[in-house]
Amino acid sequence: MTQAPTPTADTVRRLVRSLLKEGGDGTAGPDVRPVTEGREYTWWVGARHVLRLAPDREASVLRRRELRLRDLVRPHLPVTVPASVAHGDWAPGLAYTLDMKMPGGTADEHDVSAVGEADLAGLLTGLRAVPARQAESLGVPRTAPRSLEALRRMAVHAAERLAAADEFDAARLHQLTPPGAAQLAAQPGTSVLTHHGLTGEHVVVSADGRVRGILEWTRAALGDPAEDIAGLALAVGSPAAVRAATLAGYGVRPCLRGLWLARCDAVIHLADHLEGRAPASLPLLRTQLRRAWEPILLERLSDFKEDEAEP
Repeated sequence: MTQAPTPTADTVRRLVRSLLKEGGDGTAGPDVRPVTEGREYTWWVGARHVLRLAPDREASVLRRRELRLRDLVRPHLPVTVPASVAHGDWAPGLAYTLDMKMPGGTADEHDVSAVGEADLAGLLTGLRAVPARQAESLGVPRTAPRSLEALRRMAVHAAERLAAADEFDAARLHQLTPPGAAQLAAQPGTSVLTHHGLTGEHVVVSADGRVRGILEWTRAALGDPAEDIAGLALAVGSPAAVRAATLAGYGVRPCLRGLWLARCDAVIHLADHLEGRAPASLPLLRTQLRRAWEPILLERLSDFKEDEAEP
């Protein structure tokens, strides 16, 4: 397989000059710089645009599908979805998209307000309203629900390793018992379109706590809505995520399922990082662990109503 070229500032500058028609008079054109160190495939372009370059052909397929998916979901959502001003190939077979930059920070930088939680509720409601057949026609895959019991067992072992490193009280995992995990299994017929990547960096939040937009739709899938509740728990905290899901009409079971998916994931990811198996930001992983384990009012694993599985 041919090695993909590594984009440089000159590569990016030449591309954006041709797209934005700037710099043709001999000027340097817009300033370009990587969004973060070590991510040479995502670049800020001036103050108004972001350029995303696919590093391989698989990522190119996802980028092209994302363009169509964003058009599909946009009418259903109360928050902004990125708008592309140009797209094509930056190298043979390798896609790019030049998007308008969204104003605001991220959920890792700003707390979400009560009104922002309503924005997130609108996001979850809108995703549920997207016709599944239309999403499938774009190539959005269906994913099976994860086994919470299998995840629980992995998390128990990870928690013991974290306890040995004085990072976590392993006894907290005892709140989720095998019968409780079975009770929180995903119910048949609850599949919806999910963003499936609601990390803090993908939730755009303004200084007043409003959720203004959602980035990065390449991992979207038709599947368990609890996955997006779990993502929000890691991004904005468990209480805010559960309140947003409740406002969106989800009952106790999917809310608690999302909570425990997030808690198990946070424990496993931090343990993997400390053992050198998962490159990531240690402060961010610790923050996600804290957010996931914030207490909520729904933490009871009994008396679920069957009709709460799908509002």
